[in-house]
Amino acid sequence: MMINAPTGSKAKARAKAAATAGTAPGKPKVPELSEYVDKRDYTGALALLEFNRRSGDDDNLEDMLLWIGYCAFHVGRYQRALEAYEEVVAIGAGGGDVHLYVACCHYYLQSYDQAEEAASRGPKGPLRTRLLLHIAHKQNDERKLMQQHQELSEKSSEDQLSLAAIHYLRSHFQEATDIYKKLLLENRDNIALNVYVAMCYYKLDYYDVSMEILAVYLQAQPSSAVAINLKACNLFRLYNGKAAETELRVLAEQGRGLQSNDLVRHNMVVFSGGQGALKVLPSLVDFIVEARLNLVIYQLRNNNVQEAYDLIKDLEPSTPQEYILKGVVNATLGQANGSREHLKMAQQYFQLVGASASECDTIPGRQCMASCFFLLKQFEDVNIYLNSVKAYMYNDDDFNWNHGLSLASTGNYKAAEESLLLIQSERYKQDYVFISWLARCYMMNGNPRNAWELYLKMETSNESFNLLQLIANDCYRMGHFLYAAKAFDVLERLDPEPEYWEGKRGACVGVFQLVIAGKASKEDLRDALAMVRNTSNPQVEYMVRVIKKWAKDNGIKIP
Repeated sequence: MMINAPTGSKAKARAKAAATAGTAPGKPKVPELSEYVDKRDYTGALALLEFNRRSGDDDNLEDMLLWIGYCAFHVGRYQRALEAYEEVVAIGAGGGDVHLYVACCHYYLQSYDQAEEAASRGPKGPLRTRLLLHIAHKQNDERKLMQQHQELSEKSSEDQLSLAAIHYLRSHFQEATDIYKKLLLENRDNIALNVYVAMCYYKLDYYDVSMEILAVYLQAQPSSAVAINLKACNLFRLYNGKAAETELRVLAEQGRGLQSNDLVRHNMVVFSGGQGALKVLPSLVDFIVEARLNLVIYQLRNNNVQEAYDLIKDLEPSTPQEYILKGVVNATLGQANGSREHLKMAQQYFQLVGASASECDTIPGRQCMASCFFLLKQFEDVNIYLNSVKAYMYNDDDFNWNHGLSLASTGNYKAAEESLLLIQSERYKQDYVFISWLARCYMMNGNPRNAWELYLKMETSNESFNLLQLIANDCYRMGHFLYAAKAFDVLERLDPEPEYWEGKRGACVGVFQLVIAGKASKEDLRDALAMVRNTSNPQVEYMVRVIKKWAKDNGIKIP
């Protein structure tokens, strides 16, 4: 959609006269309106027009208002453009097209009902069709959308551009790409189409391809803010936030304030890993769809689960990313609160994405199916899906966490240990879930000492007590009797329950048996005997006597 400039030699002549009115001989010449428009300097053109309007020059009021509306619209001042066009309507001038211009302004002001009403007053034609098509999309009215779709012409570049835009907005990126590429083949001089194609490839995750196509446009328009921003987004996906931030600074070097553009401000927060998120993103959630999603992600990363849920609970998901994020938030909240309802909702959101035809073979789609099966505790299926994308997620802590737990749940402790040890996040490493599962992997893989060292690093708490119980029982079950005895010994001292003595007694006897069989060292026997002596129990004296007698008979010195 585009508002046309006032046309006709008479209109241009009057606008020229209006723009140069009042210029006295001998004084510097005031620039003509056409000079600003030819340079696409709509800000300068609007300033000149507003000045003349305030000067009381109303001889050519209709043309002046039309030009004010045109220039204000092009600099994004849609409210000012609307006021100018409504004034044209009020004086009964401008013709029927002005109603369509009013509708365009309402559309960009997100007043879609008013836009539809104004458009209905305008003359039937391509602009009205395109406008009603976009309004129907914003109103989620499928019937009207399809009705206007049928009115589009395959031979009209403008109509096909609108259709491609609708495909893009509905996440049909391949369909949008096909239209843009066809138009580009028909008109290679329209280099702006390269940006649209690059945007589609970015959305399709072909970041290298997007960069190659974008380079064609940047060669011709190196100062384009849209193209530079898209290049920064590609760099973010291909490399990291630092590379993306460096690219955006090109705009600052051109004298453009990075904080003056909402989209750039939003992206700078994303590229910096969330720095300044609470300052920038809240004011953008109603204007930039991704702002709400990224604010939700920020709250999740900072363990503000309820805040994340409050932000997204009323959002009706329409894209895979929105479904995935709603699934993650509900899963996190459900696990934190023990809510089966939230866990079921999460499972359904993940299943919708993972089973969809467009996402089932993508990395996010397979992760969604893995998450769905994870919540259903079907870990064999989880491993099938996660193994299929493992090569692409080697350094992803969240992936390695989920994969490690799922592998351990199916008894594949060796692979589980390898996956858990890839995790780099200190916050994850301090989580009891991580510690307990890694400890179990160590014990099941024959490395009880590593599990014991995990306990020694913990501060005294309920979690350290739980880990002791895990080490005591798992080590006993796996025949690592010395470390089972160590754990039961500490448990007994913390809580002198008979079951802990019985566990320690059995573990110490197990150590004794291993020493007799030559599978444990003499030092292990001395340690076991010392732990037996820590307990005041009638059975201790008999055990000590038996162990010392065997040691004496076998030439082992025991104090």
